[in-house]
Amino acid sequence: MESVLELRKFVAPEFIFGSGARLLVGRYAKNFGARKVLIVTDPDIRGSGLVNPVFDALKDEKIDYEIYSDIKSNPTALQVMEGAKVYLNENCNFIVAVGGGSPMDCAKAIGIVSSNKKEVNEFEGVDKVQIPSPPLICIPTTAGSAADVSQFAIITDSRRKLKMAIVSKTVVPDVALIDPETTLTMDRSLTINTGFDVLSHAVEAFVSNASSPITDLHALEAIKLVASNLIPVSNDLGNIDLRAKMMLSSLNAGLAFSNASLGLVHAMAHSLGGFLDLPHGECNALLLDHVMGFNFDEESKKYKEIARALGLEIDGMNDEEIKITLINGIRDLKAEADVNYSLKDVGVTASDIPELAGKAMNDACIITNPRRPTQKDVEEIFKNAL
Repeated sequence: MESVLELRKFVAPEFIFGSGARLLVGRYAKNFGARKVLIVTDPDIRGSGLVNPVFDALKDEKIDYEIYSDIKSNPTALQVMEGAKVYLNENCNFIVAVGGGSPMDCAKAIGIVSSNKKEVNEFEGVDKVQIPSPPLICIPTTAGSAADVSQFAIITDSRRKLKMAIVSKTVVPDVALIDPETTLTMDRSLTINTGFDVLSHAVEAFVSNASSPITDLHALEAIKLVASNLIPVSNDLGNIDLRAKMMLSSLNAGLAFSNASLGLVHAMAHSLGGFLDLPHGECNALLLDHVMGFNFDEESKKYKEIARALGLEIDGMNDEEIKITLINGIRDLKAEADVNYSLKDVGVTASDIPELAGKAMNDACIITNPRRPTQKDVEEIFKNAL
């Protein structure tokens, strides 16, 4: 057990949580001195009308804006560079992101590319950004990525077929306007994928070797909220109270992982998602139970707390029994959510595994995994998940 006296920092943006939070965007932009805003979103969000209140709020404050929405579900380095071009050509001085993890990550990367005048690849890794982004407000529309409160931006490098992790205080948004009403347009599959993203964030932050009593508090709360609300909300998509609880779990998980970092699930999911262009939450769901089995003995006390937070009965069990109960608990949750398929079903073959494992070994998230894996270990986990 680490000492409470150990030095740990905790970084978080200003955030407002609750119904109607997104409507404050005009007031905040004005307070920050916005002259012209680049609104970063994606075609689906734009089509759903979720950005319209943002347009109105900016118009009310007489703030000019330009829209960049040429973003797909895993934003690429090319899309970031295009967005930065629009930002600079349009003489913007402020960024507002509206959407899930993809538009928010893209907006963060556009910000640092615009201020540093460099290629986005140069920021890959930890603390590689010299000049902060222009002011950034994030309005999340999914309860999943928590990019609105994190110091991570994940960008796909299509050339290398992998996802780069950019980790820096400079990509923490200035303000997050977290409005559960924006998640009412999510379908069941997106609700479940993002829910497993939240669960993976919380579990990995809790057992991370950079965790602290403060991140643990948020991680455990997130696990409890996902465990009791994911299946109910997936069966009642229009229920705003359940949506708010999932949004709260995403926020808690984000505050935890942004400060404690992640682990092997995410290192492998970044490799997998970049390789096959799959939804990030789905990659996490397919790997989570397998990585928990690999890590369990290294952090058995914390995995016991996770089992309790998930509502599993483990009293009187020995470690091996708890491990089996916990892994089965995650598998039961996946089965209830219809994630009852494997890596093979999404197109992974045995011959892909060495390349996938090699890329995972180089991911920044692996450093904070509680157990240090070898390339062979990672290949073995991929094989089990196949």
